Parts: sequence; structure tokens; C-alpha cells
Amino acid sequence: MSEGVAATGEWWLYVVETAAGRLYTGITTDVERRFGEHCAGKRGARALRGKGPLTLRFSTRVGDRSTALKREYAFKQLARSDKLAVVEGRQWLEEVLRVGK
Repeated sequence: MSEGVAATGEWWLYVVETAAGRLYTGITTDVERRFGEHCAGKRGARALRGKGPLTLRFSTRVGDRSTALKREYAFKQLARSDKLAVVEGRQWLEEVLRVGK
């Protein structure tokens, strides 16, 4: 997993795995805070509520908000096998996103 705390203005793409093995992808400026919100349930994504325990599997800096949104969308369009290749460190995010276009 990459570094988890962003400096002001930096956006991150992150992947959370549910207890059932489902992958959830999101973007944030503070991965640790956002993951804590998901785990607590109140401010986390509805898709993750009641699906714990949750595991933060991957995070990487992706630049500004616009870039983060584009990378998030592209990542969500990938096949599960490609997502797992990135999460497990078998392939770089940029390589997979290039292949997925």
C-alpha cells in the first residue's frame, strides 16, 4: 500500500475490500480519515455499511481533483482481474488504465 496521508490539495485514489471480498474505489484528500469514516459507518459510503470488517488494500496519489475523478472512473470500469493486479502490486495503476482505454 502507498502512503496514506495527503498534503493539502493532493488527491488520492484508494481501494477498500469488504469482508466478502468486494472492492470499493474512492477518492479523497485524506485516506486515513476517509477510511475511518467508512469503518465507522456514519459518514462512510452506503455501499460499505454493514459489509465489514473493511480493509484498506491500496492508495496512491493521483494529483488534482479533476485527475482523481478521471482515474476513479477509469479504475471502476476495469475488470476485477485488472483491479486486483493493481491492488496486489502485480501491475502499476497507469499501465492498467492505459490498457483499459
